[in-house]
Amino acid sequence: MHIDFRDLNKACPKDFYPLSRIDQLVDSTSGCELLSMMDASQGYHQIMLALEDRKKVNFITSEGTFCYVAMPFGLKNAGATYQRLVDKIFHPQIGRNIEVFVDDMLVKSKKAEEHVKDLEETFSILRKYKLKLNSAKCAFGVQGGRFLGFMVTQRGIEANPLKIKAIIDMKAPTCLNEAQRLTGRTAALSRFISKSAEKSLSFFKTLNANLLLKN
Repeated sequence: MHIDFRDLNKACPKDFYPLSRIDQLVDSTSGCELLSMMDASQGYHQIMLALEDRKKVNFITSEGTFCYVAMPFGLKNAGATYQRLVDKIFHPQIGRNIEVFVDDMLVKSKKAEEHVKDLEETFSILRKYKLKLNSAKCAFGVQGGRFLGFMVTQRGIEANPLKIKAIIDMKAPTCLNEAQRLTGRTAALSRFISKSAEKSLSFFKTLNANLLLKN
């Protein structure tokens, strides 16, 4: 079931709470001997809505009128609300032995022998606030893995093979939309390509010229 929150989102003031910078979170994992990647189970639904706000997210079905009691997906401030929550509850750990981006969590340990203790500290917070994890998307005590679209290892940050394959498998662009898709995929790997901006300059000039003609 999908609920259209467009009208509600237009009426809601924007929450400008900042999300963490992905590049900084990813870079902070370099040199750690062990990592644990964790994903919240239906993270947004673990945040209860204020009683007076529940009527704003009601919906009608053939069985009657219902409303959400927890924060649903699709609200424009849901991401900012969740980030504020995890920043607050994990504040003593963030930057030291955990990094959090919305519902993605990574426990990091400079020394392998410290990892169990770091996990215990993290799970004590999760239990305190009754936050649940999606076990199918968790990996514990690994030397590397995918985090926020990047491959993180003790050696440093590596390009995600899936993103490389997505470019290799693409056919040569034949229209503006396909060219824009290619641009987005290459931009995601720009930090791994020497002089990527210089090499892509002529391509971007052509793309911008086509956009101007289209408009």
